[in-house]
Amino acid sequence: MDPFNLTNVDSFQENIRDSAAPFDQNKFLDLENVNVARGDRIVLHDVNLTIRAGEHVAILGPNGCGKSTLILTITCQIYPIVQPGMRVRIFGRDRWDLTQLRKHFGVVGTDLPGERTAVTTGLDAVIAGFFSASTLWPNLHVTDEMRDRAVEALARIEASHLSTQLVGEMSAGEKRRILIARALVHRPRQLLLDEPSNALDLAAQRELRDTLRRLAAEGTGLVLVTHHLGDILPEIDRVILMRGGRIVGDGPRAELLTAPRLSDLFNTPVRIGHDEEWLHSW
Repeated sequence: MDPFNLTNVDSFQENIRDSAAPFDQNKFLDLENVNVARGDRIVLHDVNLTIRAGEHVAILGPNGCGKSTLILTITCQIYPIVQPGMRVRIFGRDRWDLTQLRKHFGVVGTDLPGERTAVTTGLDAVIAGFFSASTLWPNLHVTDEMRDRAVEALARIEASHLSTQLVGEMSAGEKRRILIARALVHRPRQLLLDEPSNALDLAAQRELRDTLRRLAAEGTGLVLVTHHLGDILPEIDRVILMRGGRIVGDGPRAELLTAPRLSDLFNTPVRIGHDEEWLHSW
């Protein structure tokens, strides 16, 4: 079998649709023997990973190690190479209607989609998250429940004041909060965050981390992809280390977030400091 043949992708896509398998709200993710190619290069190698629903996990590694590709695989935006022994199960199922799957977990990236976002209010941008749209286009039918949930999501992260503000007038930190609110409209059990503190100043980083800590305390599971040690919240007690498209460490933060382990991971001398419950590195 040619691992780069697009028919493999098509086969996997068909395989995750229309499942009658039981939904398991306690098991977020099971990956077995997963390899992923982008272009003509394999970028994830033999990934085996299990994450419980509601668990707080940090995925740490240098740029280009495969962290973002792993997130794209989890969210079914790209697909692994179909081969014997490969399995992807999300909430206990290996077959999903993708529109239904994305209601069960939220994804927080770094940018809002679409050119119309700048002239959209914060509330409308959050409501548009129900449709994975950039703004509320005229053909979209918005229910009262959707509007109520968007208001709830903004209030939940203490961002109600952004409801009437145009996204184009928001700071980077405020836009990041809108992204989080969009991810919360379905009241997901799990949030995936890809480099959430990128492009944020110190004040915005602090606001972001306070927001994520509140969500963690409420029971929302967090899977946080980063290469910044300061992003790893005190609530995150499991760390996964990645390098060269492989998982090279998976365990308690106390065991993995050490100067020797991180110096080896990033191939440079790393020193770690402690500030109450937080870690920082240089």
